[in-house]
Amino acid sequence: MNPEKDFAPLTPNIVRALNDKLYEKRKVAALEIEKLVREFVAQNNTVQIKHVIQTLSQEFALSQHPHSRKGGLIGLAACSIALGKDSGLYLKELIEPVLTCFNDADSRLRYYACEALYNIVKVARGAVLPHFNVLFDGLSKLAADPDPNVKSGSELLDRLLKDIVTESNKFDLVGFIPLLRERIYSNNQYARQFIISWILVLESVPDINLLDYLPEILDGLFQILGDNGKEIRKMCEVVLGEFLKEIKKNPSSVKFAEMANILVIHCQTTDDLIQLTAMCWMREFIQLAGRVMLPYSSGILTAVLPCLAYDDRKKSIKEVANVCNQSLMKLVTPEDDEPDEPKPGQRQAEPNPDDALPKQEGTASGRPDVSCDSSFSCGISVFTAASTERAPVTLHLDGIVQVLNCHLSDTTIGMMTRIAVLKWLYHLYIKTPRKMFRHTDSLFPILLQTLSDESDEVILKDLEVLAEIASSPAGQTDDPGPLDGPDLRTSHSELQVPTPSRAGLLNTSGTKGLECSPSTPTMNSYFYKFMINLLKRFSSERKLLEVRGPFIIRQLCLLLNAENIFHSMADILLREEDLKFASTMVHALNTILLTSTELFQLRNQLKDLKTLESQNLFCCLYRSWCHNPVTTVSLCFLTQNYRHAYDLIQKFGDLEVTVDFLAEVDKLVQLIECPIFTYLRLQLLDVKNNPYLIKALYGLLMLLPQSSAFQLLSHRLQCVPNPELLQTEDSLKAAPKSQKADSPNIDYAELLQHFEKVQNKHLEVRHQRSGRGDHLDRRVVL
Repeated sequence: MNPEKDFAPLTPNIVRALNDKLYEKRKVAALEIEKLVREFVAQNNTVQIKHVIQTLSQEFALSQHPHSRKGGLIGLAACSIALGKDSGLYLKELIEPVLTCFNDADSRLRYYACEALYNIVKVARGAVLPHFNVLFDGLSKLAADPDPNVKSGSELLDRLLKDIVTESNKFDLVGFIPLLRERIYSNNQYARQFIISWILVLESVPDINLLDYLPEILDGLFQILGDNGKEIRKMCEVVLGEFLKEIKKNPSSVKFAEMANILVIHCQTTDDLIQLTAMCWMREFIQLAGRVMLPYSSGILTAVLPCLAYDDRKKSIKEVANVCNQSLMKLVTPEDDEPDEPKPGQRQAEPNPDDALPKQEGTASGRPDVSCDSSFSCGISVFTAASTERAPVTLHLDGIVQVLNCHLSDTTIGMMTRIAVLKWLYHLYIKTPRKMFRHTDSLFPILLQTLSDESDEVILKDLEVLAEIASSPAGQTDDPGPLDGPDLRTSHSELQVPTPSRAGLLNTSGTKGLECSPSTPTMNSYFYKFMINLLKRFSSERKLLEVRGPFIIRQLCLLLNAENIFHSMADILLREEDLKFASTMVHALNTILLTSTELFQLRNQLKDLKTLESQNLFCCLYRSWCHNPVTTVSLCFLTQNYRHAYDLIQKFGDLEVTVDFLAEVDKLVQLIECPIFTYLRLQLLDVKNNPYLIKALYGLLMLLPQSSAFQLLSHRLQCVPNPELLQTEDSLKAAPKSQKADSPNIDYAELLQHFEKVQNKHLEVRHQRSGRGDHLDRRVVL
């Protein structure tokens, strides 16, 4: 420092003492400065006061010499003390040089700067609030200072400043929020602790409503919640807990929409504490805000659905996620199925990203830029909410269906998540069928694929969705849409009851849309498409048919109408080109028909063939059942067409009798002994009126080799009373009630011809496969 330079009004002695390396001498100089400034205050000499402060600032506090800087700091503090309540007039000049010293490389000098600022703030009290941001910025840096003495001094200054803010009602929260939003993304644990402590203080002040600005800092709070320090995490938990309490108390003033995307992001983090906390917030938001959260449904589901598959290690997260999922589902109502076009006089809400998301300034600090759409798993973006203050919330299903479709397509996703997805789809088809049917073509393939799932519960939920699609009135269209494979609509997209004049034939032409008999509920245009694709899956995945086929068909019979299902499948199989599959499928359907409790009503309907509808159903089933001779006979037994059964068995002599054929006859014999055919066995007591039943059974007996089934059926026929009463057909003409009369509406001769035609096709195909041409070989290898 130049000793000849004029530092007036500071005396040379004061100047020398301020530059001294000893603290005691600098302290003496500070007392002299305090005395000098008091005199200027008494004289109201503001010019000299400013000159003293400027000299201490420029020539000392900002000097290149460390001792001079220390002297300048203590001198500025002395000025503030001397000014007293008038220090507020000179605060900018007093504070700025001290804050500059906060960045000094010398830790002792940083400590003196902290001490000087403490004395300045202590004197000025509330007058420092206009300069709060620069003070806060400086303190935030000292909070992370590596020197413990500096940290200790900064904590004293921090407490003083907090006391001033708490007792004042002039704190500029609006001006402070941008700085807080920037500093909250610091990665330093001490800086984070400093930030959290200030948020706690501001939240506790009654006159400061920090909740209005929560969207600005919520993302940063969740990032701090992931800090490695337990103490910081605990402090952040407390802050978030206080905010959540206030949200519950004053939900009407909360900006739910502006924070929804932030929660969606943090609900997907790998940190358990952050995820659980964000999920709890999401639960409260959905329950408190209600339909305001609907525009964010796709993002919420993206975050929530995977959590439903968590194991017991994350049980708490799973439970909260489940509540979120259920609460969100309840927000969807039938009113959401209204057309998207606004009604006359009603203003439609428009999405506004600027209103829905907090304004962030870049990503230079490493924080996520949540002001733009954030990509989640499955490639789904967060949707911004529409303004909900003056316009009703509109449910847009595109994003929701995309998320659900994505999760259902993911084979690695957990079972509970897949079940939740299917429950959502079912709920949406129930509540908003018209909107959902716009997405059915994209959903239909994956729903069919899900039938191969390993879980019975998933398959059951999947079938519920498919059944709703197939039966919903909203799906009734003129065009059922493109089918997988050949276009079958032109030939048999309708199932109709034959007219009396052609009752023996299955009428496959008629008006589009009628896909079941008049006696059963009408299915929509997707029903027949469903049946076609289901059979195609059974054809391409024989294991699915073998393992899950009966379960699927039985459940469909409960969910839909059993007659419709069997009627449509029989109609489709009638045109099946793969005859081997057709035979296998017919055998499976026949077994289900004869053995399942779900088909009890349908069996009773077929047993007597009293109605035109039951006769039509029999004719339809019969034509497809002809793919398998033994199942055709069993169908005749079920419908009590014993004479026709006998006629069919007579034709068996012209068939290629194989081991598989005999095995099916064996199974039929076993089936006759089951409760399903109790009525048939009791009819054996009435030999006079049921001769063709007995003849048909004897015909089966003659087909069987000497096996256990042969012995079983032989013993049963031995129980028939008075076998001598079996008479020929000529002798029965005199007995008016000797045989159940054939139904007048069924052309049994035509049915028999159809049976022969189908069997010839099967025989021809088998011969082509074996390369034997038209040669008929009836030998059986046993």
